[in-house]
Order: sequence, then C-alpha cells, then structure tokens
Amino acid sequence: MDVIFLGPPGAGKGTQAQILEKAYGLHQLSTGDMLRKNRHEGTELGKIAQAYMDRGDLVPDDIIIAVVEKELENWTGALFDGFPRTVPQAEALDALLHRKNRPYTVILFDVGEDTIHERLTGRWVNPKTGRVFHDRFSPPPDDRIDADGTQLIQREDDKPEAVRHRLEVYHRQTEPLIAYYADARRGRLVKVDATKSVSEVSKDIANALGFRDMAATQ
Repeated sequence: MDVIFLGPPGAGKGTQAQILEKAYGLHQLSTGDMLRKNRHEGTELGKIAQAYMDRGDLVPDDIIIAVVEKELENWTGALFDGFPRTVPQAEALDALLHRKNRPYTVILFDVGEDTIHERLTGRWVNPKTGRVFHDRFSPPPDDRIDADGTQLIQREDDKPEAVRHRLEVYHRQTEPLIAYYADARRGRLVKVDATKSVSEVSKDIANALGFRDMAATQ
C-alpha cells in the first residue's frame, strides 16, 4: 500500500511519516532526496535534473515523476510527504500509481490556521544540537540559552511573516488537492484530526490504513 500525506505546514506530517516508516515498514519518499541520489549516481535523470537546478529553474514535473517511478521499483509500500503539491503533480502521480496497479490512501491532516500559527511561530531551536523548544508545549529558558550555552534561534520559515506566506502558498497550490482526492475514482481520502496528541494521531492513521492490531500496541 502507498500513502500520501496531505495538509498544511505544521500539521505534523513529518513526525507521523517517521513513525509510520519505523512502525510499519513504509518507505518515506522525498523528491529532494531522490533527485540528490540520482545526481550523485550520475544517472541520466540526475543529469537532466542537475541542468535545471544549475540554471536556478524548478525541475519539471515529468522529470520528478520519472524519478519517482524508478524509486518505486525498490519498495512495495511508499509514503509521500511533500509531494504532490499541485493538481498537475497529483494527476501525474495518480496515473503512475494506477498504471503500476498500486492502490493508495490519502491521509488529510485536518488542523486550523490558528493552531498552525501557534505551533510554528512558537518554535525555538538549538542550532548545534537540533534540540527544539516551544513557547507553550516545551518552554525554552527565559534567556533562550540552552544548557550547553548555545543561543536558541527561530528558523526563518517559522517567523510569523514566513508562516503566513507558507500558508498562502498552501491554500493557493496544494489545498485544491483535497477536492481532487475526494473524487472516489481515485485513491481513498481519510481525514484525521491533527490537533490531537502525536500518539492519538498515529493510532488514527494506523486504523485508517488497516493496521489496527499494531495501533493497539502503541
């Protein structure tokens, strides 16, 4: 079974992808990692993609889909997080998965914009260790200096203006995928409440994918 995660930035998709990969053997596919792998190995697709990146251009969807198709040969279950981002990409991936006779489920992370803002703009990171704090859920020291003496920072894409921009891009480019995948002729769309705790969301996803026995053991 293949799985597509869909939802706004800050919905918890990355966290759940790691859990799903470790617990159930699905392989998380990152288009960025796949492109870098092909470039490193010097494949024909890698060379073509490199030419676009060297010019500062986006790699065309047909090249990305070709890279995805090649990578799918290595895995019986794939997890897509961060792709597709647009309806044309979804159409191309849908055609590929149907051609390969690979059924898939789309997990929609349902969470409000206020929650997204709170989650993202409250994060502080130790740039040396990667340790993450949050103003509400895991408060940093008052002086925002970690125990190892490192000054905590706020990532550029977690600053309020950046979060607003990321959400605008999501609403414009990616949110239309909800209607696309709601069409029963395509994969199965399941909505999960992403405001729940990490463990509760994990269980809901496991149940949606038919991993009920495993979910019960978490």
